[in-house]
Amino acid sequence: MAYQTKNPFDNSIVATFPECDAAALEARLAQAAACYEAWRTTGFAERSAVLARAAAILRERTDEFATLITLEMGKLIAQSRGEVALSAAILDYYAQHAERFLAPETLSVETGTAVVESAPIGVLFGVEPWNYPYYQIARFAAPNLMAGNVVMVKHASNVPQCALAFERLMQEAGAPAGAYTNLFISKDQVAQVIDDPRIRGVALTGSEAAGAVVAARAGHNLKKTTMELGGSDAFIVLKDADLERAVKSAVMGRMGNAGQACTASKRFIVVEALADRFLAQFQAAMAGFTPGDPMAKDTTLAPLSSEEALVNLLDQVERSVAHGARLVQGGARIDRPGAFMAPTILTDIDPANPAYKEEFFGPVALFFRVPDEEAAIALANDSPFGLGGSVFSTDIDRARRVASRIDTGMVFINRPASSSPDLPFGGIKNSGYGRELSGAGIQEFVNKKLIRVA
Repeated sequence: MAYQTKNPFDNSIVATFPECDAAALEARLAQAAACYEAWRTTGFAERSAVLARAAAILRERTDEFATLITLEMGKLIAQSRGEVALSAAILDYYAQHAERFLAPETLSVETGTAVVESAPIGVLFGVEPWNYPYYQIARFAAPNLMAGNVVMVKHASNVPQCALAFERLMQEAGAPAGAYTNLFISKDQVAQVIDDPRIRGVALTGSEAAGAVVAARAGHNLKKTTMELGGSDAFIVLKDADLERAVKSAVMGRMGNAGQACTASKRFIVVEALADRFLAQFQAAMAGFTPGDPMAKDTTLAPLSSEEALVNLLDQVERSVAHGARLVQGGARIDRPGAFMAPTILTDIDPANPAYKEEFFGPVALFFRVPDEEAAIALANDSPFGLGGSVFSTDIDRARRVASRIDTGMVFINRPASSSPDLPFGGIKNSGYGRELSGAGIQEFVNKKLIRVA
């Protein structure tokens, strides 16, 4: 597994980093385990100071951190700056609220006293993806460091400079050696780390396939896991929706991060009364993107993260059309250097088409027309995924009722999916289990210890 910066804008190789050898890996595991014994006893004020300083550094040097994101995975520079800001907000959020979230809970008992304390459990291992190189690790590291755990992270192989930048950030902020550890390791070493008795919990954000492998390995070792996997979020437009708002949100929901987000809007389910007008306006908006250097302010279409990602997505579209889908627009790479794909819309997708059940990780929208609200709900739920979703209606009570019937971890009304430190993030079905962010996220890897006095 090569850890390599390859600029997806021009496919140039910028830097390559060696994998960790066996001796170095053992040294880092030992350092993390030793750090835990001290970090677990530090007070909330000391932990909070580290995270608050890290957040301040991110804000002070936003462009420095954002440029690395754009260089390594191609995100538009404005969106990279937004990711840095969100990561800082997550660090600050847990610095400010962790002590309250983990406060002892006194139970009502007939005699004596009973208190539930929240104690750390040890060294945690995170396997993280490339699409949000700082945000993904901030939402794993921040709550767990504040809970008194220490974390080790195997980041994606195509964002090694972002991985190193975050590790240096934590060191500069005052985290002790071993509190946050970056690992450039192979797949075999990932299994070795999961097996190691010093690791007490495992978190993964990534694909279904990766989640299945990591969860199985951790389960074999009786270790707690959280899994944030793929999604094929439904974007439901009811007949009383504000059409202009729905179309604008649809474009934002599908094209943010070049469509490379687990919570991106992917299946656009529109009732018949608005279907033709929605599709015409959506098509026009999707055709208006300008490809170019993601560092440039006037570029609106970024490249995909890699040539491999582009080839895989093009193959997925080709298979969908071969199975009967109709290509409304796009469906091809853009004739220029870099991993650019034209914004694409597919429709006429029946349940036998592989596209019906798959996740498209890029600027490809699946359009479905349905006769009514009931059909929209049924189609939204007919998916192996259950991460996020959106419902558009001017009748908020109606939208709430529909949202309550969608089998998913998150539903947003009259807006595409979004993330905030104070909102729980996670899914069901093949989209995984467990929650990150908010008060829920800090509870995943703590021991809810009962102390009973008779």
